Formats: sequence, C-alpha cells, structure tokens
Amino acid sequence: MKVHWLQHVPFEGLGFIETWLSSIGADLSVTRFWAEQTLPPPRDIDMLFVMGGPMGVGDELKYPWLSQEKRFIEAVIGQGAVIVGICLGAQLVAEVLGAAVRKNEFKEIGWFSIERCLSGDSRLHRLLPPAMMALHWHHDCFGIPVGSLHLLRSEGCAAQGFLLDDRILGLQCHLEPTRQGVLDLLANCRADMTPGPWVQSEEEIIAKAVYAEQAHKVLAGLLDYLRPSSS
Repeated sequence: MKVHWLQHVPFEGLGFIETWLSSIGADLSVTRFWAEQTLPPPRDIDMLFVMGGPMGVGDELKYPWLSQEKRFIEAVIGQGAVIVGICLGAQLVAEVLGAAVRKNEFKEIGWFSIERCLSGDSRLHRLLPPAMMALHWHHDCFGIPVGSLHLLRSEGCAAQGFLLDDRILGLQCHLEPTRQGVLDLLANCRADMTPGPWVQSEEEIIAKAVYAEQAHKVLAGLLDYLRPSSS
C-alpha cells in the first residue's frame, strides 16, 4: 500500500500513525511543505495523511503552498484514495469538501473529553467509545461536510470528527501524539496558551499525556477500518 503524508511544520509528525503504518508494511513517502518539497502524482497514492500545523486554511498569502495543497487534496479525493486529516489537516479536507472553517468560540488546548455522536450498533460505532480523552490544540474549527457522518464532539467544540464515504476521515482532536509529540507542541506553541475555559496549564497537559495510550488504541481501530481492502 502506497501511503503519503503532508507535513506543515517540523514539530508535528505522524506520532503513533507511523507505528501503525510500520505494522502493515506500508510504502511511505512525505511532502514537507516547510522544506519546499514537491508533491507526488495523486494517482500513486492509496492513503493520504494530512497533518496539523499552526497556520490557518486561509493563510495562503503567507503560505502560498496552501493553494497547491488544497488542489492536491481535491485530486486525491477524486482518485478514490483513503484520506485522514488531523487538526489543520481536517480543516483543509473539510474546506475542499465544501464545509466552512471558522474560529471556534474558544481555544481548546489540552486533554479534554470527546464524545461519540453515532448511534446504532455498526462496526464504526463500536470502534468509538462513548467518551474518551484526547489532546486538543486549536482555535479554528470545521463544519461537518454535507453527506458525512458526524462522529465526535466535545464540550468546547461541537465538530470533532467526520467520516465521508467510509474513506475520508477528519479529526479536529489529536489521537496520534506520543509523549514526545506533546512535549514538541509545548516547546513550539506556548504562545497559544492564553487563558481561557478550555486551556490547560503546561503541567496538566504533560501529566495527562498518560491518556495517549488509549487514544492510540482507538486510532488504530479507525485506521484498520479505513485501510484500503486491496492492501
């Protein structure tokens, strides 16, 4: 299976996703926009990961490659590949799908509970616990694209996850960070941590990184669900 991922800043990597990809023997490649690397042909991709970053989807004047990235995501969607967007990545995917991206009422920074929105007894429903802790680091948020399942919500942000056509997953929250990933975010994004009802202290964020293991298990289940059947 050919897997490509898009990195916007050097301190936001794949985290646990890299472990999962290694376990299935994926053929992995990357475009690092911060290093001005080029994009591959969309037709060569079976699965695409679009990761996070501190920029916004509308910051095209400051980051001209955002326009190219959006066109690339649209092309990959058109090729029928599986796509997973996380935080900024999910916002980019949502915008390409026609949903609005806007400022959330409050910043969400820290470990807060997310709740399952799905009902019923499908395999997807069973993969998502009724509630769990996840890492959040955002101010913007996406709308749920038309035709998508609304998967997750939090008290601070109504749209935390969507799934379209059983192959396009957007997660506003972070299920992928390792402890080192959490420390990297803190080291590079402390300026985001202005006081607010959904902003935790650095000490609390580090202490609650113990929740990462549960988040990884849920993410592994979702990735197994999305994995292209031909792989």
